[in-house]
Amino acid sequence: MPLSIRPYRPGDREDLYEICVRTGDNGADASSSYPDPRILPDIFVGPYLAQEPGLAYVVADPEGEDRALGYVLGTADTPRFVARYLAEWLPGVVDRYPDDGDGRGHELRHPEAMLVPGLDAYPAHLHIDLLPKAQGQGLGRELMRTLLAALRERGVPRVHLGMGAANHGARAFYDRLGFEELARPTAYLVVLGRSTLMAPAGNGTSAPRR
Repeated sequence: MPLSIRPYRPGDREDLYEICVRTGDNGADASSSYPDPRILPDIFVGPYLAQEPGLAYVVADPEGEDRALGYVLGTADTPRFVARYLAEWLPGVVDRYPDDGDGRGHELRHPEAMLVPGLDAYPAHLHIDLLPKAQGQGLGRELMRTLLAALRERGVPRVHLGMGAANHGARAFYDRLGFEELARPTAYLVVLGRSTLMAPAGNGTSAPRR
């Protein structure tokens, strides 16, 4: 049976955490990159599943006990997400990871960095990752189309995402889907955006944003 896309279920949480880690180094496995690699999904997955599970979708393997092989998730309102992250999510995870100055521990503690100036017209943001088994089949494009439709139904006009400037594979994927560069907050980060009203065009596979 082919892979399929479905809404996130609570039982998918650990699969999504694993996917985030296994794609956390510009698409490669980040398991050995951190003393505790779960810091990555505690930044990029957990708070979204806690706050907006209705905006999370997975690529599922019907022949593999319906386990998730990829996901897209996000928020419809970035400022509101950041406020809730600080009030509701951060207190439960902050003690697990030391503050490392300018590393992931610092990023975990400062979600306000998501509030990039000039993006008021792009209130939503998203993250998308697929394992190699789910790539090359147009599933990244379909995940994106599914999330854009959900955002559109909520009246959200535009969405943005952040990605590593060195991740050229991810940039090619987003370019094919009609994303355009909006900002470069740092030398290592590019912010892209697009309308939720346009149907994604072209083919592509998912590449991580980090």
